[in-house]
Amino acid sequence: QVQLVESGGGLVQPGGSLRLSCAASGIMFSTYDMGWYRRRPGKQRALVARITFGTATDYADSVKGRFTISRDNAKNTVYLQMNSLKPEDTAVYFCNAEHLFYNYWGQGTQVTVSS
Repeated sequence: QVQLVESGGGLVQPGGSLRLSCAASGIMFSTYDMGWYRRRPGKQRALVARITFGTATDYADSVKGRFTISRDNAKNTVYLQMNSLKPEDTAVYFCNAEHLFYNYWGQGTQVTVSS
């Protein structure tokens, strides 16, 4: 059974930082491209950052220079370090694992940026 379990969300003030984690099980993690997506209030889910199995990375323009995605294949975990957070980063953040025609999602973790 495949599981992606996100953690690390919460309430943070503007300018603050959070680190999200996504622990994967039931997949050969090192072969999967991993991504973080978010669904902002009233918006559709959209890509935030992605890291391939070969560790190439890609970011949404809105988070470039502020967010960093990384992975630890030994721990089957992908991270999203979020710095200089803004109120518009408020969203539910989802972890995604993709390999060929396999695509899995976590349950999401809420991030709220507010003073």
